[in-house]
Amino acid sequence: MSSKHSPDRDADQPTVYQIRLKGHLSRQRMDWFEGLIITLEENGDTLMTGTMIDQAALHGVLKKVRDLGMPLLSLNSVDPASQDTSGNEQVTHE
Repeated sequence: MSSKHSPDRDADQPTVYQIRLKGHLSRQRMDWFEGLIITLEENGDTLMTGTMIDQAALHGVLKKVRDLGMPLLSLNSVDPASQDTSGNEQVTHE
C-alpha cells in the first residue's frame, strides 16, 4: 500500500494569512501586530494580513488577538496575489 501526501504548498514555506476581527482595532493596539497590514473595513471589521513563517508565529498572533478580547470572525490562508483591500483604510506596521 502506497501512502502519498501531496500538499498544496511546501510545509517549510511561509504562508500569508488573513485574520478578521469584529470591530475596529484601535490605533494604540495596532502596534501589537507589527509586520501585519491592518485594514479597517467599512463594515466595522478589522482585517489583518501578513506572512507567518511557521505555525508558532501564527499562534503568537492569535494569542495577541485573544488578549484583545475582540471576537475572531475568521482565519484564512490566502494566495498573496489575490489580496484586494480597495475602499478600506489600510495601515501597515513594519
